[in-house]
Amino acid sequence: MKGNTRLLFSLPVIVAALGYFVDIYDLLLFGIVRVPSLKELGLNPDVAGAIILNWQMFGLLLGGILWGVLGDKKGRLSVLFGSILVYSLANIACGFLPYFPQDNLVFTYAALRFVAGVGLAGELGAGITLVSESLPKELRAIGTSLVAGFGLLGAVVANFTVELSGHWTYSYFIGGGMGLALLLLRIGVIESGLYKSLMEASTVPKGRFLDLFTNKSRLSRYLKCIAIGLPTWFCIGILAVFGNQIGAALGIAEEISPGKCIMWAYIGISVGDFASGFISNRLASRKKAILYMLIFTLIGVVWMLVGGYSTATIYYAFCVWLGLGTGYWAMFVTVGAEQFGTNLRATAATTIPNMVRGMLIPMVVLFDFLKVDTGVIISAAVVGGIAFALAIYSVVTMEETHNKDLDFLEE
Repeated sequence: MKGNTRLLFSLPVIVAALGYFVDIYDLLLFGIVRVPSLKELGLNPDVAGAIILNWQMFGLLLGGILWGVLGDKKGRLSVLFGSILVYSLANIACGFLPYFPQDNLVFTYAALRFVAGVGLAGELGAGITLVSESLPKELRAIGTSLVAGFGLLGAVVANFTVELSGHWTYSYFIGGGMGLALLLLRIGVIESGLYKSLMEASTVPKGRFLDLFTNKSRLSRYLKCIAIGLPTWFCIGILAVFGNQIGAALGIAEEISPGKCIMWAYIGISVGDFASGFISNRLASRKKAILYMLIFTLIGVVWMLVGGYSTATIYYAFCVWLGLGTGYWAMFVTVGAEQFGTNLRATAATTIPNMVRGMLIPMVVLFDFLKVDTGVIISAAVVGGIAFALAIYSVVTMEETHNKDLDFLEE
């Protein structure tokens, strides 16, 4: 194994990490600039913000299916190139929003974030699939953790970019520019050997999305993989993005900044993702690593919502805590790739994280619906309780994939 560690710094790993860095920068950018951008455009940050965020997540949901199928039919690299071009151009267009016609700006903003979401959906799954198939099995967990851990720092850079650039539109231009620059670096990346072998077996059906639902075993694996990721986007999409509402409900006098919540959460997630691969290798188990981190996160969520503190600093500290726990995201995506054969691997690995992101839509809808009668804290607790219950059940009952050989097909 020691002689192979240099593979952790091979071009596929480096390019996948940089791609995910830009992906996360652009994905979280709306959450960070939501309040200042919508206020400047004369829109309600809470009402319009929820609508636009839901459309972005809907784009991720549809894009996950599109890019996943293309990843198995046309190759992992075609997705890496196509997806980054789409979301880079969409983000650059977002920077021109102040110059768009002022009528129906909510629709325009939502449409651009929808297109960006479609593009953003392809990056992670294709990158993780390529890295998983390119590295030996004893290095898979560490390699994907390096990709996710470095990539998630894009959220931190996004927050600092917003603060230092002087205007939210510049942040969109910078994100789009980084994506276009990354296209040049990807020219030297080669396709995975497993996928090349699959292409030679021309009779094998590839990238049939509906095949995930036509077999009981595949459907069970697919749904459990999705459920495992739900707490990650509950923590980010509810507790961080709507941190200003939750902080006010907790009686915190200082206004909570959603941008800072996202930044601190992703600092924690980045550290957690770096650690999760080593924890998985140490325990010789994907399941144990994810379960322990889930429990750690759940304790933090309960403590955060119970309250008993009165400063924004402590709320941000809880965001770091939740980030550390939800750093199992790298293992969650890796498990999604390991659960399925080569002819469905990109489809599964790309759609699973985007299904999780898309599930933020019903979580936000339920959160908004319940808080009218029960209040913000109880509403968040109910949504979180459902997400964690489904995740813990799924991880306990799913198949262990540590050191699993990925050279197999779905019949």
